Amino acid sequence: MTSDGVAFIDAEIENQAIYEKSRASRTIARFSYLLKRDKIAIVSFVILSVFIICALIPSRIAPYDPYKMNLRSRFEPPMGEGVKGSYILGTDQLGRDLLSRIIYGARVSLVVSSSAVLLSLILGVTIGLISGFVGGLGDNALMGLTEVQLAIPYILLAIAIIAILGPSNLNLIIVCAVTGWTVYAKLVRAQVLSVREETYVMAAKAIGCTVPQIIFNHILPQIIVPIIVVATLEMARIILLEASLSFLGLGVQPPNISWGLILSDGREYLNSAWWVSTFSGIAIMLTVLAINSIGNLLSEVLDPRRQEG
Repeated sequence: MTSDGVAFIDAEIENQAIYEKSRASRTIARFSYLLKRDKIAIVSFVILSVFIICALIPSRIAPYDPYKMNLRSRFEPPMGEGVKGSYILGTDQLGRDLLSRIIYGARVSLVVSSSAVLLSLILGVTIGLISGFVGGLGDNALMGLTEVQLAIPYILLAIAIIAILGPSNLNLIIVCAVTGWTVYAKLVRAQVLSVREETYVMAAKAIGCTVPQIIFNHILPQIIVPIIVVATLEMARIILLEASLSFLGLGVQPPNISWGLILSDGREYLNSAWWVSTFSGIAIMLTVLAINSIGNLLSEVLDPRRQEG
């Protein structure tokens, strides 16, 4: 290769790096602008931050021991309804403080969901990168596996895996990850197919970059935006899946606490003690709505077509 060719390739890669820095600056400015305008997103950040703090330091926030039973105070109504009113959100069938259990349940629900999202993201992105970059028979085989996975209802697959492995927090994370990797694989493959023929990728090949260097240094940074958006929205789906499995008795097991388990505990007492299921359901609803709102904001901020406009 001539010196002019090498200089052109180096200039192309450098221009791409400069463009990425400029785009990052524009993204931060656009995020700040949209966040100030979107009051719902601000409320969503506050709600999600509260639940994250509860998950990080529940012992400092919870007013009572969530595991301590007091049968004399069983089914005490929330403050304002009953005569006693010593428990803000009332107690459950064993006299345990419901507010403290919801605070502690945030840790299990959010840790299980975030761990499952991270694991499914790593698996799906890896498969998508390999499938899109390699092509040919490898691509067909990996995408065939993805289509088979998508053809199976995810809740049915989750129940089958739990029935084989047994209910536990670790198995619950594995199940949620197994049901979620396909969305990343298909997304990343489509993105790789659209960028692998770009000039900067061809330039990287021309100067002798290895396949891992091309994938992780030149392709993955270009497709990270949609991955972040999808991961945010998937977090909400995984929280609902974890709550559903725990509600059915296939997820988090006592004495551990999760929102789905609290919801299951109160389903038999809806007529006499509505608060047991209601407040845990509200916690799930608020978290999912907050995550979806933040995901929608991120999709608007990180959309390159809107950035260019």
